[in-house]
Amino acid sequence: MKRLSVYIGLCLMVVACDFFKPTDDREPVARVGENYLYHEDIEDLVVESISPEDSAQIVSSYINRWATQQLLLDGAELNLSEDKQADFDRLVQQYKNDLYTKAYLDALVKKSIDTTVSESEALEVYEANQESFKLNEELVKFRYITIPQNAINEAEITERFKRFDIEDQRYLDSIAVQFKSYTLNDSIWIQASLITEKISVLNSENKKELLKKSNYVQLKDSIDLYLMQIKDVLFRNDLAPLEYVKPTIKQIVINQRKLELIKQLEKDITKDAIKNKQFEIYN
Repeated sequence: MKRLSVYIGLCLMVVACDFFKPTDDREPVARVGENYLYHEDIEDLVVESISPEDSAQIVSSYINRWATQQLLLDGAELNLSEDKQADFDRLVQQYKNDLYTKAYLDALVKKSIDTTVSESEALEVYEANQESFKLNEELVKFRYITIPQNAINEAEITERFKRFDIEDQRYLDSIAVQFKSYTLNDSIWIQASLITEKISVLNSENKKELLKKSNYVQLKDSIDLYLMQIKDVLFRNDLAPLEYVKPTIKQIVINQRKLELIKQLEKDITKDAIKNKQFEIYN
C-alpha cells in the first residue's frame, strides 16, 4: 500500500508538471532536435506575384538552409570548447549592446542636432583642408545641344548658341522640345567623364577639345549635330571649387557635430545616473 501511494504521488507530480508546462499551439513545418521552424516563420516568404511552383521552391530552400544551420549549430555546441563558446557569447552580447546603444544615441542625436551649415562654416572648413579638396578628375562648365543634322533652323540655333545672351537663352529654352538632348545651364561644374558618357560622339581623340577653356566644339555623327561650348575647365590636382565640394563639407561638419553631441550625451547620461543613484562604483 505504501509503494502504491508513492507511485500514485509520482504520477500526480508528472501530470502536474505537464499541466503547468506552457503549450505552443503554433503550427510547425520542420524540426531539428529540439528546435522547431513554424509556419509563421515562413509565411512572409510567399508573395502573390510569385507562382505556386516558385513559392514552393523558395520555401523548400529556406527550410533546408534553416535545417543545415541548426545542425551546424548543434555540431558547434558539441565540438567547440566551453571557453570558445563563452568567447562567442561575449561577442554576441557585445554586438547586441553596440546595436542597441547606437540606435538609442542616433535617435537622441537626430532629435537635437542642427544640420544647418552656414556659408562661413563651410568656407572655414574649405580653407583649412584645401589639400583634401584637390581634384582627382577633370571638371567642366559647359553647355551643349544635340539636334538632327540639317534641321530647318540649324543656322539660327548655332548662332544663338554661340552668342548666348539673355534673349538667345530665352529663345533656346523656348524651343528645347526640338532638341534630342541638351544642357543650357553652364554655371555648374560637371565631371568630364560624365559628359563623355552622355555624349556618345566624344571619344579619346576629340575629348581633349572638351578640356580647353572657352572652346567651341561642333561634332557630327551619321544622324545628329552636337554643339558644345566650354566655359571653364579644372584639371586633376587643381583645388576643387567650394560650390562643388559644399555637400561634402556639409557632411563633414554634421558628422563632427554628431561625434561631439554623442560624447556630451554619454557624459550627461552617466552624470544623471550618478546623481539619481542608478550608477555607483564600490570601493
